[in-house]
Amino acid sequence: MAAKNDYFGLSRLVSIILAIIPFTSWILGIVTRITEGKIVAGILRIFLGWIMWILDLVFMILKGSICRILNV
Repeated sequence: MAAKNDYFGLSRLVSIILAIIPFTSWILGIVTRITEGKIVAGILRIFLGWIMWILDLVFMILKGSICRILNV
């Protein structure tokens, strides 16, 4: 079974490259969370942009997925 990659199923390397760019990581993180049906988590990403960018970058490098603090 293949591992689930964030950012629309792109490869881990492409996802890491996209996570390095702050604006791209911010937008893709919002879109990813909203498409998962987690509207509140998507809205929080709007207001916590820089903090979530750093967390997403670390999580993408270590785990291959974005940071999921809130599963609401």
